[in-house]
Amino acid sequence: MITKKYGKTKPFLSYILLGVFCLISQFSWSQNDTLILKNNDKIIGEIKSMDRGVVTVKTSYSDSNFKITWIDIKSIRSKQTFLLNLTNGKRINSTLNTNFGEDGQVTFIENDTEITVPIKNIVFIKPIKNDFMSRINASISLGFNITKSNNLKQFSVNSNLSYTAYKWLLNGSYNSVRSNQNDVDETQRTDASLAFNYFMKNDWFYSSEANFLSNDEQKLKLRSTVKTGFGKYFIHTNKLYFGGGVGVAYNSEQFSDDLNTQRNSMEAYANLSLNMFDFNDFSMNTGLTFYPSLTESSRYRADYKLNLKYDLPLDFFIKLGLTYNYDSKPVEGASVSDYVFQSTFGWEFN
Repeated sequence: MITKKYGKTKPFLSYILLGVFCLISQFSWSQNDTLILKNNDKIIGEIKSMDRGVVTVKTSYSDSNFKITWIDIKSIRSKQTFLLNLTNGKRINSTLNTNFGEDGQVTFIENDTEITVPIKNIVFIKPIKNDFMSRINASISLGFNITKSNNLKQFSVNSNLSYTAYKWLLNGSYNSVRSNQNDVDETQRTDASLAFNYFMKNDWFYSSEANFLSNDEQKLKLRSTVKTGFGKYFIHTNKLYFGGGVGVAYNSEQFSDDLNTQRNSMEAYANLSLNMFDFNDFSMNTGLTFYPSLTESSRYRADYKLNLKYDLPLDFFIKLGLTYNYDSKPVEGASVSDYVFQSTFGWEFN
């Protein structure tokens, strides 16, 4: 009886398991994105993002994500909805597909109308999901130096965190360098920022930002600068972003001189920024901001930043950074300028 019962049940269970497997396989297949490269290689997986000319694809057959140069793709098939950024500054929510016979082109939907553009005209892609974490990009890198001479120890941290929405971007950063050695007071430098950008037509954007700086060289306990203005990307491609902006700023400063000097002033500002990427594993980000004072005669300031990054496997990277600050009228006994050079090793989450 046992044998007879088993013989009847086994085919029935097999059919059920086979059906469940087919349903799961069909569901999994329906969730896949398909990319075909110019050399006719096919990659099936899930598009996680495309930024700075590189698309990241997660697959079931590899432990690590694939990173592919965006302009090396000739066709795409996907059922995901993406936030798309075009070279002309448009931001669109749509699916993304290549029609038959239109290699090198992609079609999306804008206002219920199908629009086809060259793949190279898309400079940013991010899947639109309801979960908070899918909209976050973050990176942190650390550096540590130690020498036997005078027991010198130096620690540095460089970090960034951003949240991307359909029409706006929130970005924060924190960077710090601290060092100490025998018979010398601890030296420290810290800068942080919080920025909000609202994107408009034709690559224009509104910007609001708060910057904070503390350093010993300029005897700054804390400089807080809140600024607001408008900017535009002059060049916006899969190789580089180049843009600038103008506006006004309110500057509040506390110094560590003998008088504990405090200053409050209004300033104008103008800036230029350049972000270059997709040069193998190298990328460069640099920017200059100039602050002429509106309330203090003949005073002006300048901030300059340069970051060079080399990408390693598994989202690790090496970064070299330079930050320079200039003030034409520092407090008595302080230097007109301060700079810091950082070399760090880090990891990026996106």
